[in-house]
Amino acid sequence: MSSPADPRLPRLAVPSAYRIELAPDLAEFTFTGSVEIDVEILERTDRLVLNAIELTIHTATISIAGTEHTVSIDLDETAERLTLSTDTTLPPGPATVAITFDGLLNDQLHGFYRSSYADAAGVEHTIATTQFQSTDARRCFPCWDEPEYKATFETTLIVDADHLAVSNTAEVDRRAEPDGRMRVRFAPTMVMSTYLVAFVVGPLEATEPIDADGVPVRVVHRPGQAHLTAFALDVAAHALGWFSDYFAIPYPSDKVDLIAIPDFAFGAMENLGCVTFREVLLLVDPDEASQPELQVVADVINHELAHMWFGDLVTMQWWEGIWLNEAFATFMETSCSNAYRPDWRVWDTFARARAQAFDVDALSSTRPIEYPVLSPQDAEGMFDLLTYEKGAAVVRMLEQYLGADVFRDGVRHYIATHAYKNTRTTDLWDALELVSGQPVQALMHAWIFQGGHPVVTATVTPHGLRLEQHHFTLDPSAGDDRTWAIPLVIRHSGGTTSVLMDQRSMLLTGITDAPLTVSEGASGFLRTAIAIEALPDPAKLSPAERHSVVDDAWAACVAGSLTATEFLQLCRHFAGEDDLNVWQAISAGLHGLDRLVDDDTRPTFQAAVRELAEPILAMIGPEPATDDSDRTRELRATLVRVLGTVGGSPTVVAAAAEALDHNDASLAAAALAVVSHNGGEDDYDMVHDRWQSADDPQSEVRNLRALANFPSVELVDRLLTEIGDGSVRTQDAPYVLARAMHNRFVDRYVWAYVRDNWADLDSRFPSNSIPRMLSGITALDQPDLVNEVADFLADHPIPQAGKQVEQHLERQAINARLRGREHERFNRSLRS
Repeated sequence: MSSPADPRLPRLAVPSAYRIELAPDLAEFTFTGSVEIDVEILERTDRLVLNAIELTIHTATISIAGTEHTVSIDLDETAERLTLSTDTTLPPGPATVAITFDGLLNDQLHGFYRSSYADAAGVEHTIATTQFQSTDARRCFPCWDEPEYKATFETTLIVDADHLAVSNTAEVDRRAEPDGRMRVRFAPTMVMSTYLVAFVVGPLEATEPIDADGVPVRVVHRPGQAHLTAFALDVAAHALGWFSDYFAIPYPSDKVDLIAIPDFAFGAMENLGCVTFREVLLLVDPDEASQPELQVVADVINHELAHMWFGDLVTMQWWEGIWLNEAFATFMETSCSNAYRPDWRVWDTFARARAQAFDVDALSSTRPIEYPVLSPQDAEGMFDLLTYEKGAAVVRMLEQYLGADVFRDGVRHYIATHAYKNTRTTDLWDALELVSGQPVQALMHAWIFQGGHPVVTATVTPHGLRLEQHHFTLDPSAGDDRTWAIPLVIRHSGGTTSVLMDQRSMLLTGITDAPLTVSEGASGFLRTAIAIEALPDPAKLSPAERHSVVDDAWAACVAGSLTATEFLQLCRHFAGEDDLNVWQAISAGLHGLDRLVDDDTRPTFQAAVRELAEPILAMIGPEPATDDSDRTRELRATLVRVLGTVGGSPTVVAAAAEALDHNDASLAAAALAVVSHNGGEDDYDMVHDRWQSADDPQSEVRNLRALANFPSVELVDRLLTEIGDGSVRTQDAPYVLARAMHNRFVDRYVWAYVRDNWADLDSRFPSNSIPRMLSGITALDQPDLVNEVADFLADHPIPQAGKQVEQHLERQAINARLRGREHERFNRSLRS
């Protein structure tokens, strides 16, 4: 049977409570189970339809008022539906569905799946864990697997006596089975959606709980990692208090377990009270991690805990609303991290993530933030930069426009009104309108339901300041006449002027001089036009505004309105720049220019890079000082990376090998980048050994990914062999391949490996990671590769990521046009 046109279940019954019992066999990679589901039948019917896939259904009954009705069972694997049909018509009212089943603990990192790790003695251990978002609870137990069907879940796990068992809520009963296993029962959850159900079983350990305003918090980990848990516990304790205050509602469940999973397809998952993570995003030694590595751990923990309210307590009705769940959690993560460590200036750092969203949103193949979702593949495709980073940037823009306190009060009203329920996007706008008195619905409509973003041009005329907005695209021929309602705060010699630009063109008669910026604080989701002959004085701009100028200029270069030479000129305009995020934007542009440079002009380009970066490194010092802030340490690391890669600094390259074990983790990470970019076989062997022997997740991932940077086909081929034989975990391999395709020395070779091994990679890698792997094709900017890659992917479609693949292909073609337009011109400029 083919999949139904409407993937939503027929609304014949509504579940209210699940009682789940599961017995995983970690040796055989199987599980047996049963589920009882209390439902309310809504109309007279002779069938009930729920979701299931990859399960063997043994028995099923429907009981009404003490009468048990036998049913016939039809499991349609294609439609992912289980139909239970009765010989008699079932009346409306309460009923209980009981089903027994078994299944496999798969190795695809979804549903109820298996993960493994090797202990200190090299002995392999298996755990069983879950990943149900978006539509994979049905792979573990039959259920109404749609977010609007909220219910309570009471889970019982039958496990080996020496194994830890964890679920969404606190353990309430434990008793021995006759065969020596333990039957562990957990408290019923609050009403919630199936995708939030979770359980983890295996040879794991848990920290002693800490008390976070009455909520016990633990970190669950493999043995030997307890020393890596303190930072996560501190972040979580802060977050629970901060969110409880922000939302004005206490944490809505009875405990929080943060669980490090060795094999995990996503970054983390917001299962109520049983939050699962990649190890590298939870377990960390603050003395061995760089500032970005610490911040990403804090950000991810804060993101998932924000979901306990915004996503778990209040949940979207259908998957097109997932953007608001994820965008709002990204906004809240950044706000919470900023409160946790104000010295990190996390909102300034967010500008780098926003820049990535700009890049995707400037393609003709972009999409609206919210769009119709029909199939599970559609839902999976929404987990991208537009959902998270663009969505969060638009929410931030709205918060700044309404005012932080007013915005927070509107959010509190929304959460209180819709707790334990499902919502649509418009429900949040309604709450914000009610509290603010502003037309939020009208303001946000274009930002949410049309793709793209504007570029604003400001021109001084005899009658005042003329503002114009246009659709910004990296392919200028693809822009159209769409417009947005843009909140602008214009800073000029007379002060600041706030305006909502809801027209294509506006004349502000009260401003008679060129503004320093039309987006004070760079909080809007817009580009500003760059005039190379009239650049603003950097000393009069905030760091966020300076970052925006540089990032807008590089986008203009890619789009063709600035030349590569003019971008390098703009970088010189920022000589003396000492802000981390501005330098990260400069570095990104310089790496882009580096791909255009010929061998004979490379020394000239490298000298220009050194002229920019060396004075700043000298100013802050090549070695860390005891009073350096985290941002200063990371700025030093950024400068070292630039100088040791695109800058070709002999001094930095020579010093890198000695700095690999520096007690400043940021500098050590930068040294690793320099060594791998310039190294030979001995260096590869050394980095490989460091990967294999790493005793913390950050060092492991850092060294693994560095292997993709080596400028040698022979060396990277060794890495590809280990990807092929499974030595590199499938959760990591797609990202390593993407990085290797960005390595200009081996990019063709790595693409050929992906092409020739497609069937194997596609079958082994998590489905959500395939588009991440293919992000590497954007660097393949030679015309023949543009055609080859497009033809190959046309013959090998990726249903779960069609839009993302389309975007990768478009960006690849745009990068090829950048090369075609600027390669000769830029090299002539360097030779002159």
